[in-house]
Amino acid sequence: MSLLTMTVQVCRRIGSITAPTTVSGSADPAIIQLMALANEEGQDLSSRYPWQSLQNESTFVTVATEAQGTITSLFGAGFRYILNDIMWDRTLIRPIFGPLVPFQWQQLKAQSMTGPFYQFRIRGSSVKFIPVPSAGDTIAAEWISKYWATGAGGDASTYAADADTSYLDEEIMTLGVVWRFKASKGLDYAEDMNNYEVEVAKAITRDGA
Repeated sequence: MSLLTMTVQVCRRIGSITAPTTVSGSADPAIIQLMALANEEGQDLSSRYPWQSLQNESTFVTVATEAQGTITSLFGAGFRYILNDIMWDRTLIRPIFGPLVPFQWQQLKAQSMTGPFYQFRIRGSSVKFIPVPSAGDTIAAEWISKYWATGAGGDASTYAADADTSYLDEEIMTLGVVWRFKASKGLDYAEDMNNYEVEVAKAITRDGA
């Protein structure tokens, strides 16, 4: 379902807005608002749970320094957060423990930590290892992307064009836009929001299973 087809469905369910032939190019204030609400819904829903459709895997090769690189250089511009306990040294066949909280990191620094297992922390958008690893190990990790929309312009964190689609469940997004629109107009939206939350809960229990 594209942004356009979803917006048409939203208009039909609301009943008071004429279904558009374009969304991103519309000058109609109601359609402009629906596009803004669709982006709000996508951003909110994508951050609520580590959806399998947003999960990615990256590998990188260690360098013999504490800082292994920036988040962008290691995982890409779409990085939102790393999945805990899923970073492994494939060369040594060992887990990379972490992420460490500041207290743990400073404690290990004070103890001049030398091993045997590597641990990591993300600070200042940089991935840091302790102890300093040997160069050449292949590290693999899984992470969640902030890019929930996709289209001709590539993956993105917002809808930009009528033909853009979503990696998220678009029926749930449709329900989300409906209740958000009603709430913005001061209409009764409690039942719509409840139906939405029920569907989100169902999707979470089934996701990736």
